[in-house]
Amino acid sequence: MTDNYVLIGYMGSGKTTIGRELSKRTGSKLFDMDQMIEERACKSIADIFAEDGEEVFRSMETEMLEELAGSGDNTVRKGRIYSVGGGTPMREENRKLLKKIGCVIWLSVEPETVMYRLSHDNSRPLLNVADREKKVRNMIAERAPLYKEAADHVVKVDGLMPSQIVDIILELK
Repeated sequence: MTDNYVLIGYMGSGKTTIGRELSKRTGSKLFDMDQMIEERACKSIADIFAEDGEEVFRSMETEMLEELAGSGDNTVRKGRIYSVGGGTPMREENRKLLKKIGCVIWLSVEPETVMYRLSHDNSRPLLNVADREKKVRNMIAERAPLYKEAADHVVKVDGLMPSQIVDIILELK
């Protein structure tokens, strides 16, 4: 196992926020995979979804994970924090790659928390639907078993401050 943390979870679970706090506390550099993909593609995630489709985006995620994991020859760099997109663990190959990169921590969140946190956020392509709450509930239910399979540890984040969540994470390793 490397000294890396890999944060997974549904959108709005706090992956980026927790990643930033964890970075401050550990001195490790944070890498946001969505941001890395946007920089490489020279367009936003929303534009990738709109112009190229979700499947192209998912392939970009897998490609990025393959690069981060190296070719299985222990090329993973140590002392990093990775925040990955909410759908990244949906592919079996991605779940395996995540474990190669580091200690995978699922930031588990309830639908009510997601609805509250994302109530004014219209930048999420998968949530631009008529019944947002139903979509959130269905997606969390669908993804939970895959997050669990990918995770080394589960941290329930509802009602906790970022500093409290980081305290829990730091006690895990």
